[in-house]
Amino acid sequence: MHRREFFRAAAATGVTMSAIPAANASASETMPQPKNRLKQSICRWCFGSFKLDQLAQHAKDIGYQSIELLNPDEWPVVAKAGLTCAVASFVPSNTIPRGFNRVEHHDSIIKELEERLPLVKEAGIPAQIVFSGNRNGLSDADGLKNCAAGLKRIVPLAEKLGVTIVMELLNSRRDHRDYQCDRTEWGANLVNEVGSDRFRLLYDIYHMQIMEGDVIATIQKHHKAIGHYHTAGNPGRNEFDDSQELNYKGICSAIVATGYTGFLGQEFMPRKDPLTSLREAFAICDV
Repeated sequence: MHRREFFRAAAATGVTMSAIPAANASASETMPQPKNRLKQSICRWCFGSFKLDQLAQHAKDIGYQSIELLNPDEWPVVAKAGLTCAVASFVPSNTIPRGFNRVEHHDSIIKELEERLPLVKEAGIPAQIVFSGNRNGLSDADGLKNCAAGLKRIVPLAEKLGVTIVMELLNSRRDHRDYQCDRTEWGANLVNEVGSDRFRLLYDIYHMQIMEGDVIATIQKHHKAIGHYHTAGNPGRNEFDDSQELNYKGICSAIVATGYTGFLGQEFMPRKDPLTSLREAFAICDV
């Protein structure tokens, strides 16, 4: 399931998980004190079987500090639980396939970001997600040039407000075919071209493992261009276990070693009990 499919599926099924086994409710009481060297967040769309207020309470009990990729009307729900939203969800004119790489999209995207960023600042949210858009025959050089031109129009406001705009790296091989920001080197070059401390990459570990691998070395090389991280097991985009090829304890240790102080968002699709999986992922990444 992709993000764009989640909302349709949730509405169609009407599934909730309001009833949690008693063992799960008390499990957090026996968890060791977290190190919290890496702040952890939960990507809301992966856990739509919970009502948001329920997910927020479970997240807080486990030790998560954020639920992310939320719309403005959802921010107060997590704030009430004592959590933040590490990254605000996309604005309507800037979906994954429709992005900054087309000049004709700039006016609508920038207008909505000009309305959104002050709200993000007011809510105390550190980052706003954006997307490059699909190639549709556009060269990578022209796509980078166009993205840089559009982003340079909005980063002055981000700088003024102290909000970081993050463009997500996604794989174009399997999940988001033809997406342009699909290589770390391309994204890092875009960061350099924009030239603002308030524009960075959202490095999705699952997606970049599919596209290029060499995750730890890539993080070490390009960490200055990265403003946020996402997780998931590969293959399958599921929990971190012995069936997949990513060593998240080693990856998270490498992230911490770069001096990174931002958030890492758990963006896996649970096959098992979601709360058990969230606890296990939290413990693995709490290096």
